[in-house]
Amino acid sequence: MKDKIRIASGQGFWGDLIDAPYTQVTAGQVDYLVMDYLAEVTMSILQKQKNKNPKLGYARDIPELMDRILPICKEKNIKVITNGGGVNPEACAEAVIDVARKHKISNLKIAVVLGDNILDRIDNVITNGCQLNNMETGEPVSIVKDKLLSANVYFGAMPIVEALKMGADIVITGRTTDTGLTLAPMIYEFGWSKNDYNLLSAGTVAGHILECGGQASGGNLLADWRSVPDIENIGFPIAEAYPDGNIIITKHQSLGGKVTIETVSEQLVYEIGDPKNYITPDCVADFTSIELEEVGKDRIRVYGVKGNPETEFYKVSCSYSSGYSAVGTLTYSWPDALSKAKQADQILRKRLEYLNLSFDEIRTEFVGYNSCHGPLATKLDEDRINEVMLRIAVRGSDYYSIERFGKEIAPLILTGPPSVTGFAGGRPKPADVVAYWPALIPKKLVEPKVEIITL
Repeated sequence: MKDKIRIASGQGFWGDLIDAPYTQVTAGQVDYLVMDYLAEVTMSILQKQKNKNPKLGYARDIPELMDRILPICKEKNIKVITNGGGVNPEACAEAVIDVARKHKISNLKIAVVLGDNILDRIDNVITNGCQLNNMETGEPVSIVKDKLLSANVYFGAMPIVEALKMGADIVITGRTTDTGLTLAPMIYEFGWSKNDYNLLSAGTVAGHILECGGQASGGNLLADWRSVPDIENIGFPIAEAYPDGNIIITKHQSLGGKVTIETVSEQLVYEIGDPKNYITPDCVADFTSIELEEVGKDRIRVYGVKGNPETEFYKVSCSYSSGYSAVGTLTYSWPDALSKAKQADQILRKRLEYLNLSFDEIRTEFVGYNSCHGPLATKLDEDRINEVMLRIAVRGSDYYSIERFGKEIAPLILTGPPSVTGFAGGRPKPADVVAYWPALIPKKLVEPKVEIITL
């Protein structure tokens, strides 16, 4: 058993800093590089891509990235774990194999974790008594079954642990929890029992801190954000993990950013729901038990984490097509910029009403005034507002109504309030509204599968 391992965060989402994984494996010593590419909407995008081309459906940044880092990872014995396989981990693995062959790399094992994609098994799941009821409304998935774009089960750390036990150098998964990517190496290296829920919860907390990349090392920081040094060269966080469940969050000292109580705390409360019950497939972590201690520059110790047994369910992330949308903008200048924008909004809404158009929702924002805070926005002195952008959006199932909406924005330039510029948008995109359908499925109905490819 190793006395510690260093797990580096390389990506917080698909589209994160391209150079982050490279700097993580070159700026200092790490044992694992973990990269989180997936969000709920990402799965539907990837499924659409795979439907058009069976060789797609994964994060296409990965082959180019591996071309840069695979020789380095092989030389330094750094293992790579990513859920960037999306809905097509096999194709992603094939692309990485091509990169390995290009560099004449041998003795390489790539594992793919399969079984999370249940889109083609929905009828079978329903037949087995699981209606995939919406967790928010309670409705059965059957009411949107014909519109489904994706349906993926959130696996946890255990399939990755199995892959590591099989000797994998690279593990490519589909929809795996963000935290499972980081927890898995700890279970594997330290021999943690799947019933030791305090240790599993400690690893889960570490995974939560790493999952959003630079957000834990000074990015998107609310507390004293001006103080973050060299943020243009930000170093992503690293979890220095120990067998007893102690974790030190740090970063490479040669890189920018900072790791402090504040940066770690802000990430800890990001997207957690009930802090006493942070539910994952591996355990239920109690975030209220977390203790933090500064033990050096850019070194925050995370300890005291408590946890409880996992539930009997996996979460399922489904998405479905829910109609059309269109967005249009106009910008109004001083004087009375906000009043002009508000009147333009009322004019447009009345004209849409006269046309008897059908929408599920019409939403207006006044950018520069309330687009972030909505009804909580503070009332402003109009004499101090230089300009306001009117942004209005519609969505619905009637394509004609969405299309006609777009034709009513430009006329406001000459038939509405004065001092207007910045017209843009208004055109509908076919079936572009993707709605989210969260559900639960008994674990007994889904079986993860690990396959190893050896070069």
